[in-house]
Parts: sequence; structure tokens; C-alpha cells
Amino acid sequence: MRERVLRTVWPAVPIILAVATTALLVMVYQADPVQTFSALWEGAFGSPQSTFLTLAFWVPLLLASIGLLMTFTAGLWNIGVEGQMIMGAIAASWVALKWTEAMPNAPHWIFLPCSIILSMVAGALWAALAAVLKTRGGVHEIFGGVALNNLAIITTNYFISGPWQPPEGGTFRGTEPFPEYALFPLYGNTRFAPLSLVLAIIALIAVALALRGTIWGLRLKALGKNMRASFMLGISSEREAITSMMLCGALAGLAGAVRVLSWFDSLRQSISGGIGFLAILIVLLASLRPLLVVVISLIFSGLLTGGSVVELRTQLHSSLSGIIQGTLVLFMLLFGDYRQLFRKRKTPAEEVAEEQPVPVEAVES
Repeated sequence: MRERVLRTVWPAVPIILAVATTALLVMVYQADPVQTFSALWEGAFGSPQSTFLTLAFWVPLLLASIGLLMTFTAGLWNIGVEGQMIMGAIAASWVALKWTEAMPNAPHWIFLPCSIILSMVAGALWAALAAVLKTRGGVHEIFGGVALNNLAIITTNYFISGPWQPPEGGTFRGTEPFPEYALFPLYGNTRFAPLSLVLAIIALIAVALALRGTIWGLRLKALGKNMRASFMLGISSEREAITSMMLCGALAGLAGAVRVLSWFDSLRQSISGGIGFLAILIVLLASLRPLLVVVISLIFSGLLTGGSVVELRTQLHSSLSGIIQGTLVLFMLLFGDYRQLFRKRKTPAEEVAEEQPVPVEAVES
């Protein structure tokens, strides 16, 4: 009973500590903590407009985090998720810019599904490249991911300033706006696309069920726990690594499509907005638990969107939301695992006894 209560309640402890620490810091700068946090809440969820803005940022962040659940379960550090988002955004932009020009008489409803599919394919193939570099080339996925991220950024800049530049001439600001029928349908005068949230929920349910209740999920867990032992059990580390990376890349590519077809209406520099790196942090903080990924990603989205209102209302810098994120990460690392905190400490004599080999006579008896 005590174990169940701790497992349920303890995830809130680092959040409370982060809020308390931030409140003390705000008081040091002679500001009102109540006013500061109320401004933060108002900027994130205080009105329908701000709530939908938070949701619009949350959906691609959630999609990238869901994908990373698979690669982290398999023991793979998919740092390249940022580049996979960018390649998904480029693929969706290609459909919005070029297919609409090539097929002006095609039904308008066909373009958005094609953008979604091609963005997922582009993200999956970009992730597969990092996976093959690891499995066949011996390049660690961190180094391969960083290199592919930079290459994706260079590719974006090339298209913006080259083949896809606006009619007025080359610029690094972005391409010309996409046709309205090639974009996600938005809710009212907001950036939130209800269809993107539906896709994220479907992805969350599918990934959670796959990791928890399928043989493939057990294989990924075995691979992440001990690659050598999983090989002895007949699990193909190469196949599972490539599969998990490609599925993660597909969801990251979809997140890129959501960004470029709802948050923006054109391909721009830094289209991913650092969402991929933030998603890595979220999955680590959630300890690979899907429900915690949902909660933590929503909290981070609220902090980022509410920071500007804090600056207007309290004259504190909008980076306060970043401070809260940083303290939250710190306390999650220090106090996130209650089992380590409440574990009974062993005496030096007990540690020495565990290191001593068991006599053969004791085993035979």
C-alpha cells in the first residue's frame, strides 16, 4: 500500500520544490510570487486564446516525445529527432508548394493527407540513416544525429534562399505562404489544429499499447536493458534498432508537418523551434512513462507560452519560465526516484559480504 501511494504521489514532489524555489527567487528580486505565477498561468491557460496557443505548441512536442519513448526504451539516444522534424517539415512544404502548382485541378482535400504521409516517410528515412550509420558503420547515434541535424538545417536554408524563395527574391526569413487548403484546419482565429491533437492521441495510445503489451515492446525493453543478453535470446539488435528509430522518425516528421502547416504557414528557419531537444528532456524526466510524458510536456508548453505575459505584468524577464524548467529538471534528477531515496543503506560489512564469492560447499549443501 505504501509503495503504491509513493509511486502515485511522488512525481508531484519535484514540481512543488521547483515552484517553491522559483517563488523564493522572485521574492529576492522584490516581486510578488502570487502575481508572478498568476501571470504565468494567465499567459498559458488564462483565456481560450492562450490555452489554444499552449495546445498548439504542445501537440508537436507531444508527438516527438511519444516517438522518443520507443528509441529510449531500446537504449538508443535519438539526438537526431530535431533533424527528423525538420525533414518532415520540408516534405510537407514540398507538397504545399509544388504539388499545388503541379495539380491545380486536383481536389483540395488530397493535399493535407499527402503532406502528413510524406512528412512521416521523410522523418522515418532520416532516422533510418542514423540507425544504419550506427548498426553498419559503427557511428554512435549521438554523433550521427548531431551531424544529420546540422545537415537538415542546411537543407532548409538552401530551399528557403534557393529553389523555394519568394517571388520578391531570396531571403532567409521563409518561403511564400502556402495555400490555405494545404494547411491544417485551425480552430477559430488560433494556431491550434484539432486534427493534429487527434493524431497525437492515436499515436500515444498505439505506442503505449505496443510498448506495454506486445512481443515487440518486450524485445525493445530487453534490448535497452542488456544488448548482449538480448542477442543471446535471439533478438536482432539491428532490426529492432532500425525499426524503433524509423517509427520515432515518422512521429517526429509528423510533428514537423504540424509545425509548418498549423503554427506557421510557410517553411522558415528554425522550424522545429528546439522541440526535439526539449522532447528528449521530457522523456528522461518521465522515466519512459507515457502518462507522465503527457503531463510534463503540457507543463513545459505552458511555461514557454506564459513567459511573455510574466514579463509584461511583473517586469521580470520572460526567461523566468526557463528558470522554472531548469529547477524542475534539477529536482527531478535529485528526488525523482523515490526508491533510491528510501532504499535502506547497507553497512560496509554487508557490502563486503556481498562482494565475497559463495563457497562451493554452501551451494552443494
